[in-house]
Amino acid sequence: MKKKDFIILGLILLVAFVVRLYKIDAPLADFHSWRQADTAAVGRNFERTGFNFFMPTYDDLSNLQSGVDNPKGLRFVEFPLYNASFAGLHMAMPFLSLETWARLVAVLFSLLCIGSLYYLALAEAGRPTAIFTAITYAIMPFFVYFSRVILPETPAISLAIFSIFLLHLFTTEKTKGKKILWFSLSSISFAVSLLIKPTTAFYGLPLLVLFIRKYKYSIPKQLHVFLYFILAAAPLLMWRYYITNYPEGIPASNWLFTMVNTSEGQKEIFMRPAFFRWIFYERLNNIIMGGYLTVFFVLGIIRKQKTLLPLSIIAAGFIYIFVFQGGNVQHEYYQVIAFPAIALAIGLGVGLIIESTKTFLHPVLTTPIIIVIFSASFLFSWYQVKGYYVIPQDLLLMAKIIQTFTKPTDKVIADRMGDTTLLYLADRKGAPLLYREIGEMKKMGYKYILTDKREIIQKLTLEKYEKLFENNQFALFAL
Repeated sequence: MKKKDFIILGLILLVAFVVRLYKIDAPLADFHSWRQADTAAVGRNFERTGFNFFMPTYDDLSNLQSGVDNPKGLRFVEFPLYNASFAGLHMAMPFLSLETWARLVAVLFSLLCIGSLYYLALAEAGRPTAIFTAITYAIMPFFVYFSRVILPETPAISLAIFSIFLLHLFTTEKTKGKKILWFSLSSISFAVSLLIKPTTAFYGLPLLVLFIRKYKYSIPKQLHVFLYFILAAAPLLMWRYYITNYPEGIPASNWLFTMVNTSEGQKEIFMRPAFFRWIFYERLNNIIMGGYLTVFFVLGIIRKQKTLLPLSIIAAGFIYIFVFQGGNVQHEYYQVIAFPAIALAIGLGVGLIIESTKTFLHPVLTTPIIIVIFSASFLFSWYQVKGYYVIPQDLLLMAKIIQTFTKPTDKVIADRMGDTTLLYLADRKGAPLLYREIGEMKKMGYKYILTDKREIIQKLTLEKYEKLFENNQFALFAL
């Protein structure tokens, strides 16, 4: 890293930070709000009941996610470090909302990821690759949106890439003290990444490549290499063992490998044509890369690499996509774990064109062409991503109605097809779906139901439940 690199990276990070402030203080009702609400609810409950990392809770008391009734609202997915960080910041500085702090924490982690990728790309493939890898991650709309949502993916992947950066420093450092420092910090960073999101384990591949590059055939004799991965994996293994005591708080996850949920139930998608269409055409080509960046993406993958490290990062991201085919097709935010791989492949492709002056056009011509391609890709991607920021006003109205007619301690059925967003916005605990008979749920302690389904409204009316509010969209009943 030379002085010019710090200036270039600083400008890119500034732009990345500014564009991620778009609607940073919006209500939590944007795209994938149901998953964001679950994450935010854990942080909100930390504020109210104390920071018990081993008993995280959220607002859903139903059996929808785990198949087992969850009266305490236990939430055992990621270890709740991210949730605790934004909850703690909100308690210390309440002039910003909890949701704003949660988004800002994610934004800062994404900047850490961009900086780490810049360094790695610079060291392994040159400055043009580093610049365009960082620019891709910094400004492309899909990257921007999912780098500022309230989800654990961005903190997790940022710490994974940061651990690669730290281990890269270790492999090039000569001073013993600093080598121990970089080694230790890298192992800790990777361990925390795994705790927050175990799917970052795929980025153990570039870590292993760095060790192999340093020690070559003597690696079996290097006990500290094994110690590195043992220390990184141990906290996750202990956490996963601990949460098996609370099956009601563990969402079902087997479907993430091969299945997708449809209106007709679960359908297998593993290696089916639909998987390749959804991931490589709809998501990667159209939405994430805006169509035109695909040219650079393909060139970056097929170019002859100077070292194996960039290729191992790309491989890690795409091995992850192929392993979790169901999850990646079902939910857009699953692609966040592959963001470094996508951005690096694009950067490598641009770097190849800029550096191959004998093969491609002169830089005087290639530079404007690259700018035009990035601009067109940005606009086509933004055209599809801008809808992610839209806040449905009916949800805000529903939440206001629930808050008006119910007490904070009341258990509420927010009948939204399993979407927990309304429970979060209304700041009530309960069920996001009428998953049992009304009489049975009444016996379970539920006092109110808000639904937009006409058949349920008619049934409740016929059974003479008290109607507290109704418009042409939904109705609230007392049970």
